[in-house]
Amino acid sequence: MEELGAIKKLNFNVCMQCGKCTGSCPVFPKSKLNPRRLMLETAYLISPLTMHPPLNIYEKSEIWDCTTCSTCSYRCPREVEPMDVIIGLRGLLLEQGRVPSTLGDALEGVYKYGNPWGISRSKRSDWAQDLKVKYVSEGEKAELLYFVGCAAAYDSRAQEVARALVKNLNTLGIDFSILGNKETCCGNEVYSLGEKGLFEILVEKNLSLLDQYGINRILTTSPHCFNAFKNKYGKDLAVQHYTQYFADLIDKGKLKFPQRVEKVVTYQDPCFLGKHNDIYDEPRKIIESIPGIKLVELNLSRGRSVCCEGGGGRMWYDIPGERGRLAETRVKEAIDVGADILAVACPFCLLTFDDAVKTTGNEDKIQVMDIMELVAEALLSSNEQVI
Repeated sequence: MEELGAIKKLNFNVCMQCGKCTGSCPVFPKSKLNPRRLMLETAYLISPLTMHPPLNIYEKSEIWDCTTCSTCSYRCPREVEPMDVIIGLRGLLLEQGRVPSTLGDALEGVYKYGNPWGISRSKRSDWAQDLKVKYVSEGEKAELLYFVGCAAAYDSRAQEVARALVKNLNTLGIDFSILGNKETCCGNEVYSLGEKGLFEILVEKNLSLLDQYGINRILTTSPHCFNAFKNKYGKDLAVQHYTQYFADLIDKGKLKFPQRVEKVVTYQDPCFLGKHNDIYDEPRKIIESIPGIKLVELNLSRGRSVCCEGGGGRMWYDIPGERGRLAETRVKEAIDVGADILAVACPFCLLTFDDAVKTTGNEDKIQVMDIMELVAEALLSSNEQVI
């Protein structure tokens, strides 16, 4: 099996079974998912001296509970990468057809329609119909591509982030293009679910599009898209998450805010921006540069931040019988630190926290906003370009 071969390449010999991976796993308290035990059982599974693993690892459905937040790998003192083991084990389960139906539907949606929601490709750019956007065209190089991503293209709440980002770019007089209905899934969640074959198809399609339209730089809405392009495509692509791009504009003196936003704001570090890619300062630079905002930190932030529970396919899969999501706890923590706004920089965080505010009955206490929406509010009254 291809996936088993990939797992065998990982160095299990340095794992000392210290348990830091399990102790720091955000879903372990409510799931059977135990990274330390999985490491031990997988080591038995691949050992040439072992005919049978101590437990049937192929029946461990809790492998799908993982959010691929990378906390286990981030805190492993031996750099054994438990998250990669879990992704590999998911690949084994996929090969045997042992995948939850909702995740199977999401993967099928990506294969057929280019997005995990299974919505028609023809609707991918409906969100931009009344906005000033330029679409890529043959014979004309796209210097800066805004890669919208599936969530921001199809989910009605996340679409507001894409609209805010486009309005901000236009206000600043920045030339950019989008792929429109030609855009397809980046594949980050497909990879996280262990479907490496489908991921390679998406990589080939996207790299072909980038070459076809002479795209030099990529700007993403989602940290998940950013992570895929930066770390999984096997090519050195000039890609930035929007927080990096706008922080650069501030550093160069090209972005100033004419409006004050008199709010107390706290910020959730997205896993795929923070733990996966070590981007912590840029989002805070943007927030703190907006006049009137007071930034307060959550008790657990930066590398200690707690996952919103939307990654690794968990947008389309709930832990059976679970009571409450991590996002609900984070919303309560945001209220406890006195925040009016819980700021996010990831569509998955936006959707999970928006839902958590409602399920906890805190609509009148706190608002969830993407950083691009805060920027748009601070630029709102400017009728002229500020760049």
